[in-house]
Amino acid sequence: MKLPSILVPKQPRNLLLTLGASVLIILLDLAIVPSWQRSPKRGFGLFFGILATALFLFEMSYPARRPRARPFKSAKAWVQAHVYLGLIALVAVFIHAGYTWPHGLMGWLLLIASAWVSLSGLLGVFLQKWIPATLAEGLAVTALYERIPSLVKELEAEAEALAEGSSEAVEEFYRTQVRPGLSTLKPSTSFLLDVRGGRDRALEPFNRMADFVSPEDKETIEGLRNIYTDKMELDAQYSLQGILRRWSFWTLHVPLAGMLLGLVAVHIATWVFY
Repeated sequence: MKLPSILVPKQPRNLLLTLGASVLIILLDLAIVPSWQRSPKRGFGLFFGILATALFLFEMSYPARRPRARPFKSAKAWVQAHVYLGLIALVAVFIHAGYTWPHGLMGWLLLIASAWVSLSGLLGVFLQKWIPATLAEGLAVTALYERIPSLVKELEAEAEALAEGSSEAVEEFYRTQVRPGLSTLKPSTSFLLDVRGGRDRALEPFNRMADFVSPEDKETIEGLRNIYTDKMELDAQYSLQGILRRWSFWTLHVPLAGMLLGLVAVHIATWVFY
């Protein structure tokens, strides 16, 4: 069965290498270290704790990337490394913990923070694949995020000019049914699930109005309908592009990554001195 395009990784080889490396290190650890000798303070347990720390430090260097910065040649390569090495870091955390639930508050905080940062990162990867595909396939109107508020104002002015001078019924329809929906942006997370959600219901008043007005007014109603449709598409664009820009803030991906490094530093200091 063919996978949907958003589930196909951009670099399948990197995904396979990551999965293969994860399985290999787990099997090696299980084969070499007997369960009664497994400890986070020595041997393989200590090694994978150091590995996880090194990888988390590398992950935090992601904001300092440049398009052609070393050790990677492109921003795309940085993203790939950020995602897949982050997953290996999470695997290393579980091996370091000995495949058991943590003991004590510090252990739980480290595990929860590690899992949350990794899983929220995967959510970001999904959104960065899902949202552009949804916008491209479901909407006819495209616009830059920063330009959308001004475009909405232009649509409102266009509708105002179109309704002006029309029949009293059309002007009343515009004031009560159309203008309230054109005046402000209406972002909603529901566009994630259905980018055209609620459109048929929202346009139904236009269809009813067109049934009993004159032919001249029908053209006005159709023009208003088209403007209103464009406005709803801008609502969807604004909502989804906003989610794409703010997912790391809403999921606390970055602050929790910083907190994780702080917890790791305390964890290491405790191990060294106590």
